[in-house]
Amino acid sequence: MLTGKVALVTGAGRGIGREIALTLAEYGADVIVNYNGSKEKAEEVVAQIKAMGRRAEAVQCSVADYESCGKMITDMLEMFGHIDILVNNAGITKDNLVIKMTEEDFDAVIDTNLKGTFNTMKHMYRPFIKQKAGRIINLSSVSGVLGNAGQANYSASKAGVIGLTKSMARELASRNITVNAVAPGFIDTDMTQAMTDTAKEVTLAQIPLKRVGTPKDIAETVAFLASDKASYITGQVISVDGGMAM
Repeated sequence: MLTGKVALVTGAGRGIGREIALTLAEYGADVIVNYNGSKEKAEEVVAQIKAMGRRAEAVQCSVADYESCGKMITDMLEMFGHIDILVNNAGITKDNLVIKMTEEDFDAVIDTNLKGTFNTMKHMYRPFIKQKAGRIINLSSVSGVLGNAGQANYSASKAGVIGLTKSMARELASRNITVNAVAPGFIDTDMTQAMTDTAKEVTLAQIPLKRVGTPKDIAETVAFLASDKASYITGQVISVDGGMAM
């Protein structure tokens, strides 16, 4: 489905990003595994991808750093020759009620989750136009769709990703480049495993399907949007959340 394609997945050392990188490789793509602080985990993902017979490279870069994003993309284009799929998955949380939230924590989340998405898309803009083809999939969140108490910074960043996705989809549609977002709900990751049992019960009560999602649920949706099967889909936000945001 993705044979011959090269994908850049940000924040791919663990969690949802890791599963996305592995799933794209399963479907035939070569994968650039971006990480910020999880070098060993990123290298493990690279090893797994290479074991499938695909090309893979781990590259360190904070997506919040505009210049570093530019260098990463320039270097990877030189190494792989082309990049066909960009998955903006890198993200952080610094949760708190606004009354207790510091300006630094607000800025850090916006810089990574929202501006980081802008940074990579900005640097891939011309290469995609030159190719007259490309797939961009941005990770938003159910929190960006519904809002969430204690996550004003995270919700704002992920809502911003939705607006950015729709704007870029309109800008790039005439060049055969699609831009879509995936909005995960309550997914079984390190982040959710750290929640208290009470918090988990409260969240599960809001999910019509009454179960937690898996990273694979997200990864399969991303793989579909990256494929030719989704060539007539752009500017959309696909919620993978068990019905939370219906």
